[in-house]
Amino acid sequence: MVHAQPLTSRLKSISGKFLGRPYISDPLIGSRETPEVFVTNEKGFDCVTYIETVMARADSRKSREFPDCLRRIRYRGGQVGWKQRNHYMTQWIQNNMREGLIQRVNCDVRQTSKARTLNMVPGLSPVRQKFSCIPKRLISRVAGEIQSGDLIFFASTRRHLDVFHCGILIRDGGRLLLRHASRSQGGVVEQELESFLKSNRMSGVILVRPVDPASPSSRIH
Repeated sequence: MVHAQPLTSRLKSISGKFLGRPYISDPLIGSRETPEVFVTNEKGFDCVTYIETVMARADSRKSREFPDCLRRIRYRGGQVGWKQRNHYMTQWIQNNMREGLIQRVNCDVRQTSKARTLNMVPGLSPVRQKFSCIPKRLISRVAGEIQSGDLIFFASTRRHLDVFHCGILIRDGGRLLLRHASRSQGGVVEQELESFLKSNRMSGVILVRPVDPASPSSRIH
């Protein structure tokens, strides 16, 4: 069985269906002291569980495939466990690239290299992480390369955090819209990407593109 719609159309449609769902702080269950519980709640989201759910729904050919798709996205090797969860978003990106589920968006601009010591998750040992991001002032130059369904990660200015927020980009003619689970707005919303950029300080952005799991390239690791 093959998906009837291309992946970009599925991502656009599914992400739109969740608009208006409430924002939930800390929607996942698990910690250093508490056993991890696999959560598939679609009644509300934070920014990460929103993009994970949309990706997993888009990747699922049948409803029964959704849990396996979500586990593969959320946990290293698809193994449910607190230490296996992709807590930091640069690690989320790396692990999902390794799984063949996403790829970097090709951008012909000079990116900025960052090095951070990530220690914001209680119970996890600090980890030194390097990553590159597109400076905020250069995002307009890469706008033409973005397509609906691309994921955007906003790099933090804090020394011990890599990414402070994430969302899904939607192309609407000449406009770029950001769909994301917003704490300040209380739910999943859609707004102009430009307005979000103007309202928030950041070190830059990371752009990645979901890969159709049915395509041959997605099976090459």
